[in-house]
Amino acid sequence: MTRARTREPYPVLRQDGQKRFPVSVTLSWIILIASGAFEAVWAIALDRSEGFTRLWPSVLFFAALAISMGGLAVALKQLPLGTAYAVWVGVGASLAIIWSFATGQEMFSLAKAFFLVMIVGGIIGLKVVN
Repeated sequence: MTRARTREPYPVLRQDGQKRFPVSVTLSWIILIASGAFEAVWAIALDRSEGFTRLWPSVLFFAALAISMGGLAVALKQLPLGTAYAVWVGVGASLAIIWSFATGQEMFSLAKAFFLVMIVGGIIGLKVVN
């Protein structure tokens, strides 16, 4: 079963009479990438919260989590689940490891860089074939 892709720039009425605001496929990809970035934010904040014992990292975790999940939900209205979820996780994981390298929490190595490039290549590949 395929989902219909909407491109209407205005709200339309659903069969149940509710208004919906369609999101284009391009905007869905942008929202998905941004949501993946917020996934990295909540993962980093979770680490910094030290088991939710520090207030502001904990607050940041919950805020970023809500934004990340909300964006994923919006993107899933237009994008296939498997592709969207893989891209969302890949973006979040890539940014989290880049953050770890930049802050010295994790040692950089050529092997890690190679596998990180493979993740990014997979994300690009999924976008291209979608």
